[in-house]
Amino acid sequence: MADASDAHFWDRSAPKYAKSKIADPGGYERSLERTRALLKPKDRVLELGCGTGTTALRLADTVQSYLATDISPQMIAIATGKQVPGAITGLTFRTETAQSLTNLEAQFTAVLGFNYLHLVRDLPDTLQRIHDMLEPDGLFISKTPCVGEMNFLIRQILLPAMRAVGKAPFVAIIRREELSARILAAGFQIVATEAHTTKGKDIRPYIVARKR
Repeated sequence: MADASDAHFWDRSAPKYAKSKIADPGGYERSLERTRALLKPKDRVLELGCGTGTTALRLADTVQSYLATDISPQMIAIATGKQVPGAITGLTFRTETAQSLTNLEAQFTAVLGFNYLHLVRDLPDTLQRIHDMLEPDGLFISKTPCVGEMNFLIRQILLPAMRAVGKAPFVAIIRREELSARILAAGFQIVATEAHTTKGKDIRPYIVARKR
């Protein structure tokens, strides 16, 4: 039921989301550059929460294969529509979640989750599934808004009010210390925590973790 509700919200939001501008272009480009440097030509990559495919289309031509997934069929439809047939042969878009991807244990050398972990309802389970899908020493690369570090009025009043009227999705109130602890508890070693924000307060740590 929760997955259906989340998918419905993002389906309704997809057209507006596709037209929205990146809030911090400099920070986004810094994250892309850093991720590109971490990925290798023979890597098999899974991206969770790919939205309308902007990041996938920027990174997929640098690796062997790239499976970009999202809970929203409408997001995936828009992403697929942006894909030039035959331009990036290893790129595939699919409507999936970490929980729906079964029989894929140890299939990927890297899993990406950008602006994703704060939107999942069961963070420990999601992280464990990511760990299971990675090969030994595989990388999990994430960039996560830590909503627990936002202004009190935003996280405790505005967000709940917007959710109540269907104007905001489920959002986990998490701080960076808790996020790091959850990643470690799932069986990862954190090898880097970086700040890529170029304006405003940095509440979105870029974390590189390796499967132990």
